[in-house]
Amino acid sequence: MKITDRLASFSRLDLVGAATPLQKLDRLSGMLGRDIYIKRDDTTPLAFGGNKLRKLEFLAADALRQGADTLVTAGAIQSNHVRQTAALAALLGLRCSALLENPTGTADSDYLHSGNRLLLDLFDAQAEPVASLDNADAQLQALAERLRGEGHKPYVIPIGGSNPLGALGYVRAGLELAQQAEAMGLAFSAVVLASGSAGTHGGLALALAHAMPGTPVVGVTVSRSVAAQTPKVAGLIEGTAALLDVEVPAGLKVELWDEYFAPRYGEPNQAGLEAIRILAGTEGVLLDPVYTGKAMAGLLDGVARRRFTGDGPVLFLHTGGAPALFAYRNAINMEIRTAATTIPTTSAF
Repeated sequence: MKITDRLASFSRLDLVGAATPLQKLDRLSGMLGRDIYIKRDDTTPLAFGGNKLRKLEFLAADALRQGADTLVTAGAIQSNHVRQTAALAALLGLRCSALLENPTGTADSDYLHSGNRLLLDLFDAQAEPVASLDNADAQLQALAERLRGEGHKPYVIPIGGSNPLGALGYVRAGLELAQQAEAMGLAFSAVVLASGSAGTHGGLALALAHAMPGTPVVGVTVSRSVAAQTPKVAGLIEGTAALLDVEVPAGLKVELWDEYFAPRYGEPNQAGLEAIRILAGTEGVLLDPVYTGKAMAGLLDGVARRRFTGDGPVLFLHTGGAPALFAYRNAINMEIRTAATTIPTTSAF
């Protein structure tokens, strides 16, 4: 049975609707001397968009099937995943309970109260601060058990929605991308995306290994070394393939770059902030300091260093995150001021 047929056998809420746009970034391409395309999953239609809605199509369908009245999840204070989960809970008439950590220990008021955190209050999510999420699965189960004791019917969604069921959202996205590329006559030298909780990376890599074999899927890590991230991605590829009852293609290789996330998850760096400024100034596209800014920094540097094989176009998967810009106002303002007072030179990219 084909992967498309297997995928169709799973319950799914139609939340994303039409295919998200696949566009050429003309001005950036001219600047880099190489064609760059973007898949606009930041434009999914709920709560400022982002990649998590694709995962939630499958996860929320399962929650409703089980009769849940509460979606339970976790993430950083500025989590895009928690923001979209809370919005979907509001849309479906469910409660949302979320464990939130402060991964950098910042006391910055914008980070603690603006951006995604402000939206959680608007969506009436029940947010509970925790010192860390080092044992997130156990912490989520404990919260779910407490909610059951209060008479609720919780459904646990892991950090990032990244389990095999959630990763089906990016199997579906990968098949959608392959259809778009074929219709446009495009053969990508590589697909680049941020790799964090790994469900997006794993699902997309599995789908493209079937639908666009030989196309490298490069994950730019946002929180871990290659050694630490590889088993997370590989495990989700294998688990998702098992759920679909399909083979993992022999040529599928997990490719990760870890040079761009320093100093740590959730803390901006100069290259990521510069990438945000470049995309905003050349294309009117908004990236974020935690995920897509760092991933785009990897793409820009990869082009400059000729890390991509061949001379075909490179595709960037935009996974969203724009609300976090407001949480990092001071860092972004500093980048803008620095760029305005610096004599133009050849970019580090």
